[in-house]
Amino acid sequence: MFDTSERPIVLVWEVSRACDLACDHCRAEATPDRHPDELTTAEGKRLLESAREFGEGQVVVLSGGDPLKRDDLEELVAHGDDLGLRMALTPSGTDSVTRDRLQRLADAGLRRVALSIDAADPAVHDGYRGEEGVLEGTLRAARAVEDAGIGLQVNTTVCERTVDELPGVRDLVAELDAVRWSVFFLVPVGRGAALEPVSPARADAVMDWLHRVEEEAPFAVKTTEAPQYRRVQLESGGVDPGDVDPERGPPATRPSVRAGDGFAFVSHVGDVTPSGFLPEPAGNVREDDLVDVYQNADLFERLRDRAALGGKCGECEFRGVCGGSRSRAYAVTGDPLAADPLCPYVPDDYDGPLPTRLADDSAPPAGDDVGAD
Repeated sequence: MFDTSERPIVLVWEVSRACDLACDHCRAEATPDRHPDELTTAEGKRLLESAREFGEGQVVVLSGGDPLKRDDLEELVAHGDDLGLRMALTPSGTDSVTRDRLQRLADAGLRRVALSIDAADPAVHDGYRGEEGVLEGTLRAARAVEDAGIGLQVNTTVCERTVDELPGVRDLVAELDAVRWSVFFLVPVGRGAALEPVSPARADAVMDWLHRVEEEAPFAVKTTEAPQYRRVQLESGGVDPGDVDPERGPPATRPSVRAGDGFAFVSHVGDVTPSGFLPEPAGNVREDDLVDVYQNADLFERLRDRAALGGKCGECEFRGVCGGSRSRAYAVTGDPLAADPLCPYVPDDYDGPLPTRLADDSAPPAGDDVGAD
């Protein structure tokens, strides 16, 4: 495993914020029109060349908005593939995802496509996305991804409006032969600031259910902006907190990928930030070296320093494998090093202040056995 202080596991480039949908959770608050100051094709190619300096096989995800709004996407994918990058794409579930376009992208070297499915019920999914027929279009796109020979990932956002839909989405993920289910726990930024997140206790219960799903499913399961999933997995396996090295965790346990630590984001105008959900620029690829920003910018270095974490995250026995969502801490408190308000775990002997939500979160609400079928 490579050192995340030297390179990210995943680099996301938001190639455009333009999108024909107006999803309720959209962190980018996307609009239909492209921004006039988007990185050009030439600038994008230089960005990909910089990403190659992280090392062979660097994963680069082209995101949006809807990245298919750009007509140079095939050229960018081909350039990245020629450089030895592993190119992936997260299009919107609109008519922009056609079989012909997907085949051209596959021929250019695209390795994976991630499509968002937030509910198996069209009324819930389409209501969340703001337009009828989006789920049907997304399922059609998923089948076209398979036909093009590209790996499929399904992304799902968890909040109070969608949490009860998870079992149905799990079944769809299996039916679509997806290779991975990425379950994203809401960060209240952009339009998502108006949505209600699940409670901390319910988040833990959902992650315990996801752990059981992962043990039996034919696809991989990962969480996004929920590194406490590592703690839940260890607790489910009977690991005692006292036996955990707080700096590195148990042997052979993968640490979580967090904003600025295994993850980096480049915006449509070139700003380099720890995550799209932690939009604090540490540089801009038009003037700064991408690798240098990731490795040496003060913000990135602080985010990788688990000893710098505040509140209960700083004293947690599981900080070596978790460390909390830095994006959520920043969104809720303005401090990216504060305790993650989604996690209900309180470390042994911790007697400091708790995040506001935890004070009233004494028990899981009804329905916490989601997916127990």
